[in-house]
Amino acid sequence: MTSVPEPPWLRRKKPAAPAKRALTRDAIVDAAMRIVDAEGVDALSMRRVAQALDTGAASLYAHVENKEELLSLLLDRAQEGMTVPAPDPGRWQEQIKEVVRDGRRRLAAHRDLARAAGEVPLGPNQMIIAEGMLGILRAAGLPPQVCAYGVDALALYLVAIVVDDAARDLRIDAVTDEERKAARVEFTGRIRDYFHSLPEADFPNTRALAGELTRDVGDERFEFGLDLLVTGLERHA
Repeated sequence: MTSVPEPPWLRRKKPAAPAKRALTRDAIVDAAMRIVDAEGVDALSMRRVAQALDTGAASLYAHVENKEELLSLLLDRAQEGMTVPAPDPGRWQEQIKEVVRDGRRRLAAHRDLARAAGEVPLGPNQMIIAEGMLGILRAAGLPPQVCAYGVDALALYLVAIVVDDAARDLRIDAVTDEERKAARVEFTGRIRDYFHSLPEADFPNTRALAGELTRDVGDERFEFGLDLLVTGLERHA
């Protein structure tokens, strides 16, 4: 059978471009997190997020009030999926440490996002975690005000240690973990040499403890501070 082409005026038009996905708050947070993970907090702006979503910056404000609110959403997203164990008074110290360790790992996974932490964390994930930690401390027999101050101090410590670690890593232009480790050793070595160079008469203690002050071995420093806080809480139990 002979095939007959259609007359040109009957040819179908080119298919229309697929419709854009409806903009949602989750999509905005996803795009913002990708920017932070790749380039850091300083690279984040409403305009950059809008470009990543192929839309105008004005359209974002229907879902997110401003950059500050977006950063709050990112901080809460970093803790998404985190769980707090049911209170066990016999292991309350280790339970609290496990929660802080997990929170640190999750926040540190997003470059220098911890720098954006400032106001009281009130996101849904953060509230669930705080509620769980309060439950652990109350079950351990700590007074109400100690529970409140304890959760606050632990959260501040977690953020501070992640900010400090991120600042160190951002000073290091390294691609692989091995390069990063080598660069950190070299960096702390320079600080140690500087401490040793200080005048003995004015800085006898800094010179004497130069090695200890610049020690950087795994999670040793983080675990020391965490143990210090939890041991302090134990005094009130």
